[in-house]
Amino acid sequence: MSFEAMLRLSEVLLALVVLQTALEHFWQGRDRALYAARIALCLWVLGGWHAGIAIGGLWISSLILLHRFGGPYNGGADKMTILITTCLSAAHLFPDWAELAMAYLAVQLVLSYFVSGYVKIKNPDWRSGQALIDVFRFSAYPVSERLRGWAGQPRVLWLMSWSVIGFEVIFPLTLLHPLALWIGMAVAATFHFANACLFGLNRFFWIWICAYPSLIWFQERVLG
Repeated sequence: MSFEAMLRLSEVLLALVVLQTALEHFWQGRDRALYAARIALCLWVLGGWHAGIAIGGLWISSLILLHRFGGPYNGGADKMTILITTCLSAAHLFPDWAELAMAYLAVQLVLSYFVSGYVKIKNPDWRSGQALIDVFRFSAYPVSERLRGWAGQPRVLWLMSWSVIGFEVIFPLTLLHPLALWIGMAVAATFHFANACLFGLNRFFWIWICAYPSLIWFQERVLG
């Protein structure tokens, strides 16, 4: 994948994700002026005419939202949105450093999986499966009360725990071969999709996929 194609694909995916969330908030009637501006900026990006200016506008509006909600109100999804927006803005603002900016995004994406797995493998509750048992039994995350019954399946949740840990820890190794990377991204996307179905974390699925083009380009760039 060429750098230009990766950059444009990343812009389009980001615009579609931000557009969806902006429309959601706009129709809820909160901070309509701000979200109307984000909708307009997303449409500008999709139009492709000097998209870098619109990306910069999305970056500024993201900072305003950080101040408005006292931080990333949707946790990791908002952090990834700001990271992608920042890297894309830097790529347009500093053309000589554009590849470095997008390589940084790719590295951060890999670390987001590896560090998460490393933290889990150090946690005895994750190693035993107790962490997932507690999530299904006590947390507000499961999208259906019927899913709480999974808390009574400790062996299944132990297997799920180690499946997640294993995939996250070995994810950096997918950079060693193009086929391994595609398989790794497919597994990662399935993981995010499962989280969306089980826990309602749908925004993680879409925004993490926005960073995948940078990873594809990065591997090709590194492997030559």
